[in-house]
Amino acid sequence: MGKQIQTTKGLIEGVPCDGYVLYKGIPYAKPPVGELRWKAPQEMDAWDGVFRADAFGKITVQDLPEPGHPIMGRFCKEFYNNPDYIPEMSEDCLYLNIWTPDDCDGKKLPVAFWMHGGGFSGGYSSEMEFDGEAYCKKGVILVSVEYRCNIFGFLAHPWLDAENERGISGNYGTLDQIAALKWVYENIENFGGDPQNITVFGQSAGSMSTQTLISSELTEGMIAKAIMQSGISCAVGVGIAPTLAEEEEFGAIFVKITGAKSIEELRALSTEELHAAHQHFNAKMWMEGKGLVLVPNADGYVLKDTVKNQWASGIIRNIPYMTGVVNDDLLAKPEEVKAKKTGVLMEECKRWSLKSEEVNGKPAYLYYFSHDLPGDDWGAFHSSELWYTFGTLGRCWRPMNEEDYAISEEMVSAWTNFMKNGNPEGEGAGEWKSYSEKQGYIKEFK
Repeated sequence: MGKQIQTTKGLIEGVPCDGYVLYKGIPYAKPPVGELRWKAPQEMDAWDGVFRADAFGKITVQDLPEPGHPIMGRFCKEFYNNPDYIPEMSEDCLYLNIWTPDDCDGKKLPVAFWMHGGGFSGGYSSEMEFDGEAYCKKGVILVSVEYRCNIFGFLAHPWLDAENERGISGNYGTLDQIAALKWVYENIENFGGDPQNITVFGQSAGSMSTQTLISSELTEGMIAKAIMQSGISCAVGVGIAPTLAEEEEFGAIFVKITGAKSIEELRALSTEELHAAHQHFNAKMWMEGKGLVLVPNADGYVLKDTVKNQWASGIIRNIPYMTGVVNDDLLAKPEEVKAKKTGVLMEECKRWSLKSEEVNGKPAYLYYFSHDLPGDDWGAFHSSELWYTFGTLGRCWRPMNEEDYAISEEMVSAWTNFMKNGNPEGEGAGEWKSYSEKQGYIKEFK
């Protein structure tokens, strides 16, 4: 029998592992199906007996990268080549996972709240590169969160506005993240965690999600620190950061593709029909040069304004930040990648740090991952640092060597140091100064 934990909805039993306990597939909201499709997540009912958290939950409906795809093929080989790590897909996907050290009873350990990337179109919380064992060894609890993506998580449309008490739509995936954060805030103490020391972090769309959550008044008091990896929007930004009206224009295009004439007809479509329509919609957006457009929007509730406008206005939550990029990252120019010179995304990180220093007196800690991964000529590509920041090199197909393991140990130490005290410096991580007006320091992992 595994260790049992009391939550606000009932008892949960985890899976004993070597030095830690893993709680898989904990439901944090009702399944968003049927009439709950395209609505804010609803609070779970309590359950009788013991919930056995021994299997990862289903993942949001999506198209996984396929071999041979000119852009996404490398991600298939890198992160999705083992079917053991690919759960079933379903609209019923609102689950989270918790890794806790064995000796956490009566303690208040730092909590790392992870949001996966995937362009708000896919990705999931139990991918093979994500794991909490290395964090548990450093005395940090890891939580990974599943949330609705693509058309199921970010469809905005006047039909949906009309049935919403605030007259808004979209942002369901973001509301899922907030509901999961609230669940963790209310329950993590029973797992040995400190609800007053939660670090929200993510990579790519997970990083953009982190920026969205720290920019939302709905998370006030629940986030102590934030780490944004390869995805931040200030003056330029990698995201569209649209208004609700702009997002509704994309929603209208999608609904036209489905052929639905009312919200009732739209909601009556099957998961498979909606997924097929989304594939058609997605292809159209890429063909027109718009890319991934189903993203969080400034609806006046989740976000009072776009994240870029909030940054420009100096609305930055007064907490410690860490942010950075990899060499071959989003928007990087080929000549910059070849010369190992950081591109526009690093300039955004610098802007964030200087604005935080100006507004809050707290510059951020910046990093640059330039280490070329062994095994091919892909270099330090977008998402490549994840093997290192989670300490999961042993799951990767690449011939990792002592140098790789040393870099990973340094990065896991820095990330967990930051989660503990807001500073990545310290045991196992070496020197790391913040990026300020006076000292333009960037930590390089090479």
